[in-house]
Amino acid sequence: QVQLVESGGGLVQAGASLRLSCAASGRTFSSYGAGWFRQAPGKEREFVASISWRGATSSYGNSVKGRFTIAKDNAKNTLWLQMNSLKPEDTGVYYCAAASTILATMRETDFRSWGQGTQVTVSS
Repeated sequence: QVQLVESGGGLVQAGASLRLSCAASGRTFSSYGAGWFRQAPGKEREFVASISWRGATSSYGNSVKGRFTIAKDNAKNTLWLQMNSLKPEDTGVYYCAAASTILATMRETDFRSWGQGTQVTVSS
């Protein structure tokens, strides 16, 4: 089982940037893909980005393409999400997740371990 702890959330103005981090414990984190999801108040959790086990490939949700970048450092057991040009609609709780596949999957059912989430609030 992989334990995941997110950090880096906060309150920013529209147009600003934030970098989320996810520290993983457990030796299997480096062997599988990972990703980020978010959940806005009153809405279902949605896919944001994912990355393959070695970081060679990545996938992004349509709403964040070109603005967000996902990265993974297996030596440090860390996952990041660089978020640029933030918009109020990016507001939500962001969750780090470890996949059960080596691929940059977009399917929520492919993720087996989840962090507790970090709040991101973007004001207009």
